[in-house]
Amino acid sequence: MGPNERNVLRMAWPVLIELVLSSLFGMIDLMMLGRQADHSVAAASVAAVGVTNQLIFIGVSLVQALNVGGTAMIARYYGAEERQRMSPVLKHVLVLNLTLLTLPFVVVMQIFADDLFRFMGASETVITVGLNYFRILLLGFLFQSANLSFSAALRGIGETQTPMRINLVANAANVVGNAILIYGLGPFPALGATGAALSTALSQVFAFAMMVRMLSLPDRELRLFDGSGFRFDRHLIGNLLRLGLPASGEQLVMRVGILTFSRTVISLGDVVYAAHQSALSLLSLTFNPGQAFSIAASAMTGQALGARDPEEAKRRNKAAMCLGYTIAAVMALVFLFFAPQLLSLYSSNPEVIRHGAIALRIVALIQPFQAAQLILAGALRGAGDTFSPFIATAISLLLLRTTVAHVLVNMLGWGLPGAWIAIFVDQFVRWVIIYTRYHRGRWVRIKID
Repeated sequence: MGPNERNVLRMAWPVLIELVLSSLFGMIDLMMLGRQADHSVAAASVAAVGVTNQLIFIGVSLVQALNVGGTAMIARYYGAEERQRMSPVLKHVLVLNLTLLTLPFVVVMQIFADDLFRFMGASETVITVGLNYFRILLLGFLFQSANLSFSAALRGIGETQTPMRINLVANAANVVGNAILIYGLGPFPALGATGAALSTALSQVFAFAMMVRMLSLPDRELRLFDGSGFRFDRHLIGNLLRLGLPASGEQLVMRVGILTFSRTVISLGDVVYAAHQSALSLLSLTFNPGQAFSIAASAMTGQALGARDPEEAKRRNKAAMCLGYTIAAVMALVFLFFAPQLLSLYSSNPEVIRHGAIALRIVALIQPFQAAQLILAGALRGAGDTFSPFIATAISLLLLRTTVAHVLVNMLGWGLPGAWIAIFVDQFVRWVIIYTRYHRGRWVRIKID
């Protein structure tokens, strides 16, 4: 393994561990809520979490737009040895996210919480159980949005271990708090879903406090309080919006496309949809390595271009691609040969396993294209090209996946295999667009002043 591969792994492995363990902690939260003594309350609590997550994700998509721009700019300044320009970027991202995005989002969601739950199709029981859960999590989101910005800024300078450690500690505290407040351990009352929300919100406050303390240390390369104060910079804001708006559009397009695609698959019936959800859960796990290498490629590309060394950026991205392909190949073989065994972890229904195994074998074919497009899209974002990933997602997911799924499922009657062939087409076309854009090389000439 060469030095470039080692550099990629050094940056990517903390992100990968953070993503995987955060997913596991989320699963534990659901398991705890699902094991409350009252089965109807337990089911309603789990459903409330599902509805809440879909609504909160809208807010996450909004704040991540400026975070993408912040990562690219900080990485560029870090590589150019212009460290004094990094703190103003972080401050602008925090202030703009809070005043323009997070606070308005929280206020609107608080006012229309009941209507939003009904719009999402929640039953009266889910609404009764879930409204307090949702409203408390919205307060926690004020701190969560800041934590996302802190993590994005730190990744811009290649520091991925600090966000990993802080998030793991906060998530572990959340699991302990859940056990205490959901079930009422010791002197605490059993609060069910409300207790889970309190625990989650407090863990986000805890993570925020740790982040602020860490970024206040005088020996940090990136500091929140560097003695320079804060003054709005229109040029800096323009750069953030230029980089961030396409990223926000990409997230919005993705949500609309996935929702439309899901409605097509739901029409196939409960058993087939259960198989689809099981396969989708396994597919989502395969995104974690790609996302980890994507974040590493984004930071390393920005740093290398800041140092005016585009060839180094290409070498590092090539190393990330080699590692990504290796992991994708291993996952593909596992899905290809052990599909029924993996599906049996989710269901004992032979029909679910049979349908899901077909989907998983298509997942095996998806792996190399998925890994490549995630990593190269990260490199483009790090260079400041956030428009190409947006266009690729709009064409491949919103247009092609939904259209191909409709034709294969509803018109030709191919069932679940038709839906998953549509996912394959989506990932393949997205890879073609991203690969073509990357290898044209125009990204090396993008300037961030």
